Amino acid sequence: MRLPATTLAQRISALAVGVAVITALLAGVLAINLVHRSDTAAARGTLGNLADVARVAADQGPNAQNSQARARAILRNLGIQSASIDSAGSVATNSPLLRAALTPDDVHTLLASGSLSVQRRIQGQQVLIEARGTRTGGIALVQRRSEATAAADRTARQIVWALLIAVGIAALLGLLVALRISRPLRRTAEAAHALAGGRRDVAVVAEGPTEVAEVATAVNVLAAALSHSEARQREFLLSVSHELRTPLTAITGFAESLAEGVVAPERAAEVGAIVLTESRRLDRLVADLLDLARLDAHQFGIDLADVDVAELCRAAGQVWSGRCAAVGVRFELRLEQAAAGPGRFTVRTDPARLRQVLDGLLENALRVTPAGAPIVLAVRAEQAGDRHRLVVAEVRDGGPGLTADDLTVAFQRSALYERYRGLRQVGTGLGLAIVAGLVSRLGGTVEAGRAPEGGARFTVRLPAA
Repeated sequence: MRLPATTLAQRISALAVGVAVITALLAGVLAINLVHRSDTAAARGTLGNLADVARVAADQGPNAQNSQARARAILRNLGIQSASIDSAGSVATNSPLLRAALTPDDVHTLLASGSLSVQRRIQGQQVLIEARGTRTGGIALVQRRSEATAAADRTARQIVWALLIAVGIAALLGLLVALRISRPLRRTAEAAHALAGGRRDVAVVAEGPTEVAEVATAVNVLAAALSHSEARQREFLLSVSHELRTPLTAITGFAESLAEGVVAPERAAEVGAIVLTESRRLDRLVADLLDLARLDAHQFGIDLADVDVAELCRAAGQVWSGRCAAVGVRFELRLEQAAAGPGRFTVRTDPARLRQVLDGLLENALRVTPAGAPIVLAVRAEQAGDRHRLVVAEVRDGGPGLTADDLTVAFQRSALYERYRGLRQVGTGLGLAIVAGLVSRLGGTVEAGRAPEGGARFTVRLPAA
């Protein structure tokens, strides 16, 4: 059966009360038992001392019977019931309790040993019996334990009341602590619900115990991060919308001109080329958006195989050397020759995705590199620790390069695009973000830096097979 849901305050209060009750029960049982044992021992000791005094009084004087009668009178004045026992074992007393408590075996033991000290239950009550031998036989004293330990019973009742008060105080303190803890947690929960509802101006006061304050701080950090992320998303959507609108406007305008016959026949090929260029630009932007969406959703297919990065770069160099030459840019492929051998540059990766990474970086470099400046595709090996080796593919260019601030945001969506739009050639603003996502999915790392050729440097590191 499922228990009903309870609040944190109720649970802490219940726990505090439970601990206080258990502690009070244990302490009460131990304390009361100790008090009763101690007082019972004291009462038996006191009654034994009275029996010794009564024996001395009974043995004084020339007439033993008269001395014993005086001793019993003194005991009666003290509220102690007593009996005289002659040498034949006959018991003389007016106390029914003592007659019931004193057995023939007790009398025999007293006459034989001269002393008797017992405690037994008579008529539902615990009684204390102390007897001592005298010249004429013996004298016996009896006392109810409840009478002897009346002070102990009062002490026990005081202990019980003190423990009950302690339980009440513990329950009150537990409730106060629970409210102090649960109140900031409840406010934090309300703030979290507000965040889920779309509010981003949520601020929670960090108060209470350290752990509770940390939860409130975490919610504030989350609210700030969500606000920042959504602001970036809005900027990204605005940027993408603008980039989509530009080719669409050109395509629509020229298509309407063609449809209405405004374009002269001799310009049809020129207009068609413009429409084709803009449609390809639009297609590239949509493809980049789809790649980013797949990367974010972890739906990007990866087909792993043993790949020689040097051979992959040679194949890429054959394509990009021609593209660079067409615009007057020098292309260089640099392969590390030292210690080169079979498997030197082999990694376990997806060759198509790695080629996509290299193509993206080379296209980015070619876009900003002026005629006469170089683009370098380099491959080398690096040692990472004693047992691990990395294969490094690096794209460097002789373009305008990146500033220190650019390096920190180089792989963020549209960050460099927004900074340099209108100042230098830019693409869709998504290429470097796709490169970073792909390299991460391939199990490697990518970093941006400054190239010795004067431009930007992008370094991809993958673990060697």
